[in-house]
Amino acid sequence: MSQIVVRPIPDAARERLTVDGIDPLLARLCAARGIESADELDCSLAMLIPFGLLKNAEAMAMRLADAIAARQRMLIVADYDADGATACSVAMKGLSALGAVVDFIVPNRFEYGYGLTPEIVELASTKSPDIIITVDNGIASVAGVAEARARGIEVLVTDHHLPGDTLPDALIVNPNQPGCDFPSKNLAGVGVMFYVLMALRAELRKRGAFTAGRDSARPEPNLGELLDLVALGTVADVVRLDQNNRILVEQGLRRMRAGRMRPGIATLFRVAGRAAHKANTFDLGFTLGPRLNAAGRLDDMSLGIACLLADSEEVAMGLAQELDRLNRERRSIESGMQEEALAVLSTIDPADRYSLSLYRDDWHQGVVGIVASRLKERFHRPAIVFAPGDEGEIKGSGRSIPGFHLRDALDLVYKRHPGLIAKFGGHAMAAGLTIAEADFADFTAAFEQVARELIDESRLTRTFETDGSLSRRELTLDTAETLAAQVWGQGFPGPTFTDRFIVVSQRLVGDKHLKLRLAKEGAEFDAMLFNHNDWLPDSVDAVYQVVANEWRGNKELQLYIDHWRSAE
Repeated sequence: MSQIVVRPIPDAARERLTVDGIDPLLARLCAARGIESADELDCSLAMLIPFGLLKNAEAMAMRLADAIAARQRMLIVADYDADGATACSVAMKGLSALGAVVDFIVPNRFEYGYGLTPEIVELASTKSPDIIITVDNGIASVAGVAEARARGIEVLVTDHHLPGDTLPDALIVNPNQPGCDFPSKNLAGVGVMFYVLMALRAELRKRGAFTAGRDSARPEPNLGELLDLVALGTVADVVRLDQNNRILVEQGLRRMRAGRMRPGIATLFRVAGRAAHKANTFDLGFTLGPRLNAAGRLDDMSLGIACLLADSEEVAMGLAQELDRLNRERRSIESGMQEEALAVLSTIDPADRYSLSLYRDDWHQGVVGIVASRLKERFHRPAIVFAPGDEGEIKGSGRSIPGFHLRDALDLVYKRHPGLIAKFGGHAMAAGLTIAEADFADFTAAFEQVARELIDESRLTRTFETDGSLSRRELTLDTAETLAAQVWGQGFPGPTFTDRFIVVSQRLVGDKHLKLRLAKEGAEFDAMLFNHNDWLPDSVDAVYQVVANEWRGNKELQLYIDHWRSAE
């Protein structure tokens, strides 16, 4: 079941934005997303929240500055997703430019699992670091930090995940840690690392590290050159795009559109067949991000980091092509797993359940999160998909629906059923966990019980939240291009509209998509309904996006249909 609703538009905010010079349609869209003044749409770097408000950022900057002066060896320990890869690349490039002796490792998810574990510390110790710096992980690594300290290695934690009941014994920069008053809790791991670098540069500036005439002076680096990486990791990690994150993303997109991006990002655009000069958040989240993530899902994220760190497009191209190949392989595995998951679900009625938990012993650990996302979208239920892990264990990745905090739900299961969950972590909308294979049925029942307690039944009906109708005058190519140039994403959703259309014509494309000609108010529009091969009725109420479609050098307005129902 589904329903279509229109976002409420506060008239006062819309009028204020219009008076401030915002395009009337954009004013309407932004007001509906909680924007009350034009200042909130200012994406200049001057509007970034100061790093001094991020707990321990300045303390970590002082420690890093001391380490740089003493030539201590630093080792980055990264997560194996796109956020971790970009955070690692930002740390490597930024710390090196600021004079650090720095290297990195990224755990292979199939050998070591997630985070700074004791096993990872043992691996890291072979590089003899003085300091380990975690990026996009570490907030839950109590045992790993203890192991590092026992080996005489200091640990600095940069992370953005929600903390558990016990924090590791280390200096931590994380906007979500207790006592941090940073106004935005939505920084991605790459954003946290970028903030640490801003604080470090300020500390080194204070110490005269960039003062001309000093024997040890070095040029002051432009950290803005890292914003393409920050933008990619922020969008790919699907964090909420509040104003602070929108600034980071917009500034990164500007660099891409101007051709001032890392060679690795440029080659990822090229192998994906996308035009960097009109880069948008869709490209980052659905084109570049998946190719980068494919390395961590199927192989080793060191490949993705090497691509991002490459200093020439010649070097980066071979790496980007391998990432593209891995992404095609990932899609094939995902498709097979999704079909198998649907076959399992055919034996039950998902409508009778509040959650979905699935496991097969031949599923691929690197793809379970994507399959969980597909099932969540299809059935509008929190979904967790498991695959074999270490001996006797299975590892799951879950995706949630609005109103159900997945990480908190797992925490409730963990506390109610001691020993059932070996470890877990994550966010409101995505989380991961490890359980014993023998406990799968017990976990399924416990998780379903928690879901029934925490989810209001009304939330199990999928709601398509739209921005209302577009007039014939607004349904133009100019509108599509204006909207494409804005920063949309998680927490600041891209515009969708709802209108009634007459279906003038329809035909199959590629045996699985419908190409449509729709009419409204005497005008006709081209439209696409993807992954749907059944004919539509003569009249439909449609939820749609307006798109500037480019084909063989020509641009035209096209409507992408997200949802429809018969209007007859």
